[in-house]
Amino acid sequence: MNSTFSLLAAVALSAALLQGCAAVVVGGAATGIAVAHDRRTADTIVDDETIEVKAMGALNADKEIRDQTHLNVTSYNNVVLMTGETPTQQLGQRAYKIVSGLDKVKKVHNETVVAAPSSFGSRSNDALLTSKVKARMIATKGFDSTLVKVVSERGTVYLLGLVTQAEGKLAGEIARQTEGVQKVVKLFEYQDTVK
Repeated sequence: MNSTFSLLAAVALSAALLQGCAAVVVGGAATGIAVAHDRRTADTIVDDETIEVKAMGALNADKEIRDQTHLNVTSYNNVVLMTGETPTQQLGQRAYKIVSGLDKVKKVHNETVVAAPSSFGSRSNDALLTSKVKARMIATKGFDSTLVKVVSERGTVYLLGLVTQAEGKLAGEIARQTEGVQKVVKLFEYQDTVK
């Protein structure tokens, strides 16, 4: 009886561990596919992640910015999009200077507004809006949704990526036609030829 119980416990444990491995393998494969389609170099992808982490760290190190603002930083091909709310224009400019002074940042699109920090409901709506736009891009036949980074803030959808003119135009149309989108801002870097 003890050996049967031990065998069942070992099988159950193995199955649980294998499920975890499968999730890691599937998740890793999905990430690998996205990276394989990305037109940025692997080094640039790492740079973008590093820029975002360093920017948020530097902004949070400033007590006034940390306590009084709601800011988001998105980097794509070393071009940064700053969104969110600051109580004063001066505080927004201070945040902009901090981010634009970071290593490897080529350009900063400062889309922050002078306003009270957005509510949880507004942020949830923006997250839903981003998901809806991405879902429509995925569902669009012949369009590679992995080429476009979608960010939503206060009903405005920002699109970033390395795209051709035709890809950028289609991405903009998809976003514009998505229910709930109030405005679309295309911040693409256009490429004449695609590798």
